[in-house]
Amino acid sequence: MLTIKLPRLLSVHQMPRVFWEDGIMSGYRHPKSSALDCLLSSFQMTNETINIWTHFLPTWYFLWRFLLLSYTLDFLGQPYNWSLLVYMMLICLYPFTSSVAHTFSSMSAHARHICYFLDYGALSLYSLGCAFTYGAYVMPDRWINSVIHHYFVPIAAFNTFICTGLSCYSRFLEVDRPRLSKILRTVAFVHPFVFDNIPLFYRLILCFGVDCNWNEAIPFHVYHLFFAVLTGFLFTSHLPERLAPGRFDYFGHSHQLFHICAVLGTHFQMEAVLCDRSSREAWLTMHSQPDSLASTLGVALTALLGNLVLICFFTATLLWSPRANSILQSHIPGDAKIKEH
Repeated sequence: MLTIKLPRLLSVHQMPRVFWEDGIMSGYRHPKSSALDCLLSSFQMTNETINIWTHFLPTWYFLWRFLLLSYTLDFLGQPYNWSLLVYMMLICLYPFTSSVAHTFSSMSAHARHICYFLDYGALSLYSLGCAFTYGAYVMPDRWINSVIHHYFVPIAAFNTFICTGLSCYSRFLEVDRPRLSKILRTVAFVHPFVFDNIPLFYRLILCFGVDCNWNEAIPFHVYHLFFAVLTGFLFTSHLPERLAPGRFDYFGHSHQLFHICAVLGTHFQMEAVLCDRSSREAWLTMHSQPDSLASTLGVALTALLGNLVLICFFTATLLWSPRANSILQSHIPGDAKIKEH
């Protein structure tokens, strides 16, 4: 009879330092797992299982919404929809990349860092997708055709390089300077979030009058901002596992909650964007310049290639630079030796 032997799990003190997670004491996969072991572990309860599924399942939800929209909207022939096309592709990409990163991050120390380099790149590109739709559909009426409107997406594209560069670099500081590493990674993602939401902040806080676009999208925007703030809080605080190490190893630790809040925030953001897109279509089509292939798909492709170049650079540095040795050390003094399978 065919039987499948699930990989055994380790405690934190059996793991190399680079694999440690704050407040997570057990449920670690072997740090030299095979690809098959990594895949099997997604069906085994480890401290990564919920992380994998909380982004893998939403990938299919967003893909389903994308396919439904493709039946009702002309994505290719209507320039007004090109920003939405880029956005929908990128909100499918980032949870899938995250799920893959969490699945295969235990193959080795090298693999762990490279997986998260790709994860950070996908998140950076997602921020660009947000900027496309905010520039196209969320921008206040009085800002249409202004300087900020014209340069909003190009600046957001440049921000993706800052985001990917800072977040990837932060991994090189993770073992020796963990606090600085966390600060840099947080800044890397807060920066594009704040920039992308400038038009929305203006609409919600500073705009008064008939051209402030208070429509049915506003509640969805508020829900999105609520979950975005909650996502950032969970990412930086490591609560609740920091208060009770070992109690939330498998269920309820901050990274799982972080994933759930991020997906909920993206869902409400998508609904808000779709509301603004439909309710403002006539006015925006009349008063703003139509998107071109260069300003949408061209910018998205340039950002994609640029971020891939950055990821390749950091991967090469990781593989060949002597300075990267500190984050690839198998053990630190006093660690227990890891037993082989």
